Amino acid sequence: MPAETVVLLPGTASDEVFVRSVFTEPLSQVGAVFTAPAVRTLRERLTALENAPAGHPIVVGGVSLGAHVAARWAAANPDRCAGLVLALPAWTGSPDGAPAALAAKASAQVVATRGLEAALAGTTGWLREELGRAWRGYGDLLVPHLEEAAESSAPTLEELRSLDVPVGILGCTDDPVHPIEVARQWAEALPRAVLVTTTLDAYPHALGRAVQAWRQAC
Repeated sequence: MPAETVVLLPGTASDEVFVRSVFTEPLSQVGAVFTAPAVRTLRERLTALENAPAGHPIVVGGVSLGAHVAARWAAANPDRCAGLVLALPAWTGSPDGAPAALAAKASAQVVATRGLEAALAGTTGWLREELGRAWRGYGDLLVPHLEEAAESSAPTLEELRSLDVPVGILGCTDDPVHPIEVARQWAEALPRAVLVTTTLDAYPHALGRAVQAWRQAC
């Protein structure tokens, strides 16, 4: 049996460096062939899945916005998807006031009017380090990307119910930007999902537990 090909996408204004840091080790433990493409826009995230180099169905997923894009792609391409690894879904369907969408809009406004350093001022520790690197990597695309992410659609419950493949989903019980209720809603709608949870003090590497959840769902 060939090794699973896994393509994982970053969240809003995040990057492939973060995705690799979180998922490389857990995916290597299950023998998967792992790709984290360098993408900056929603279109590039979708194109990365469309162009994934595999002659067989692939496992797709990602973090937050990356999970949204991957799940919607899987629903539209059921014959090409072998499973899903999803961390921190932020909303279902329309963003309509979702905390993550509001945060993206607010960040775009601060970056546009006061600059990158002002937008990073309220962050500390690993989050500041990660955002500082990733946001600078977006350059002039940062503000328009934050704005497009805030307006983007996540999969609907109907789309999630159509995904009859093994799914590992990770939610956080105390992350106000990625409410645990969303992860639970997704897990209930997905026919073959295993949900695992974590807490903010275990970030960021606990996100890799979505890999074990996916394997449990197989």
